Amino acid sequence: MKAAPPVVHLKPHKEGAVMRRHPWIFSGAIARVEGRAAAGDTVLVKSADGSVLGTGFCEEGTIAVKILSFSECVIDTAFFRQALQKALSLRCAVGLAGSADTDCWRLVHSEGDGLPGLVIDIYGRCAVVQAQTEGMALHLKEICEALTSIDGLELLAVYNKSSEAMKRMGKEESIPDGYLYGSAQEDSRYVLENGMKFDVDFVDGQKTGFFLDQRCNRDLLRRMSQGRRVLNTFCYTGGFSVAALKGGAKSVTSVDCSAKAIEACRANLVLNGYDAGANPCIVADAKEYLQQMPEGAFDIMVLDPPAFAKKRSALHNGLMGYRFINREAIRKMAPGGLLFTFSCSQAVGSDLFLDMATAAAIEVGRSVQVLYRLSQPADHPVSIFHPEGEYLKGLVLKVD
Repeated sequence: MKAAPPVVHLKPHKEGAVMRRHPWIFSGAIARVEGRAAAGDTVLVKSADGSVLGTGFCEEGTIAVKILSFSECVIDTAFFRQALQKALSLRCAVGLAGSADTDCWRLVHSEGDGLPGLVIDIYGRCAVVQAQTEGMALHLKEICEALTSIDGLELLAVYNKSSEAMKRMGKEESIPDGYLYGSAQEDSRYVLENGMKFDVDFVDGQKTGFFLDQRCNRDLLRRMSQGRRVLNTFCYTGGFSVAALKGGAKSVTSVDCSAKAIEACRANLVLNGYDAGANPCIVADAKEYLQQMPEGAFDIMVLDPPAFAKKRSALHNGLMGYRFINREAIRKMAPGGLLFTFSCSQAVGSDLFLDMATAAAIEVGRSVQVLYRLSQPADHPVSIFHPEGEYLKGLVLKVD
């Protein structure tokens, strides 16, 4: 018989957040731990009066426990199979579990799907799994078994892409990346998004290989690009660039500081039948490019930088970074142009992001209208009890 898990006892009156189904237990709320619990271990959480609050993974740091179930349960293959089946059912219900023109999508979005620390993206018939906590890393075998056995998902390969996230946590001894099921020969790297073809490098690329959270926003850009001159900064592998050209853009200039990303961007343009020579792909610092480019050269600009404020302690400097690039884009935009501007910094809320853009517009002295407020798509759901999961913020601004 399997030994009972360690029990985390909370201090009096510290159960409120978890009773409201917020999945994080902070270290300061813990009175004591009954039994020995190391990072990654499954633990049972109880209130000061002994009531069961949930089952989760013990972690190091300020967030000491991440709850997977608000009851007492066993975290095993059956648990993950049920959770993954529920996640798949949601994507099917909202029409985001793949289609004839889109075969890349997110199956699991961490807390948004009740699985804190787990991300699973689907690329064709390959699933890319990223464990972002030790608990999830220790259960990769069970997660893979569940993935390959749920109804409605026929996979040829499951790839583990967790080492980068583990190293960010200082866990150098993490399980190495590689195939948990199947192999590269059984799966193609080429995927479709709204009819556009992309070469997704989930082995060496950032995150799981592609930024699926911008799918709907790329499609919006496509619909607004006809006849316009477009600048895509922080372009990575060119998702927005391809979308703009598909929408009939007159030309697209793509800028990124990574030579490897620019090479991939150029390849994706060619893959979709576009002339990379007529649509420059430039290795440059986006901030410097924005500062040095001539006024009026572009009718649409895309600002999709990496997170400038990864932690709340970096919020001020991050906001200054966002303000700088938005100020330069608004200053240089052709009259009547459109600015697609984004932040993926969880610490920067939607209202704060709008305040930043307003300050940039005031500083430049141009008339600016908000046309759209943008976020992540429905396959990146946000638990209403965990608003921190709404990390992607975006605006479409008209600049006169």
